[in-house]
Amino acid sequence: MSHQNLPLFPLSAHLMPGGRMSLRIFEPRYIRMVKQVCANNSGFVMCMLNAHGDAQANQHIYSIGTFAQIIDFELLEDGLLGIKVAGVSSVEVENIVTESDGLRVGECRKMKSWQCNIPSEQISPMVERLNEIFERYPDLRSLYEQPEFENPYWVLNRWLELLPVDAKQKQYFLAQHNCNALLNYLSALV
Repeated sequence: MSHQNLPLFPLSAHLMPGGRMSLRIFEPRYIRMVKQVCANNSGFVMCMLNAHGDAQANQHIYSIGTFAQIIDFELLEDGLLGIKVAGVSSVEVENIVTESDGLRVGECRKMKSWQCNIPSEQISPMVERLNEIFERYPDLRSLYEQPEFENPYWVLNRWLELLPVDAKQKQYFLAQHNCNALLNYLSALV
């Protein structure tokens, strides 16, 4: 994916590359998006919401999102569509337009992955705490067939999803060329 126009799914929860998330789809614009993505065997972009941005001008969507693909779907007990998505890569979103039904589409460009050369002794406390979280929350654990606790990039992205910090702070970490800022932040917390 170099430059592509892709549908956007703004959400207060955050999905990073390598992550998994279950979503309930009920708005007609997102039902259309799911049908389109499945028919074209493509994906969409999960975006973080900017609480201070103007929705009419599409400034309520932060510029860094995650290209996601649908990996499973089901009809839920309440009659809604449930989908399971996987985060593939970080993308930069520009030139957002709103279609007639309210679905937003943006011009998306794949970003380079972080450079993460982290010694195991530096990441091991974060791995241990993340493993504890996965054990404590079976719903989270069930999203992953095989968690990649040995992969520092995967571990840092899971922490970035789970951290109770605002989207602006997460956007700052994602905009860095390497994972040092996030690693230092997590090291101080853990």
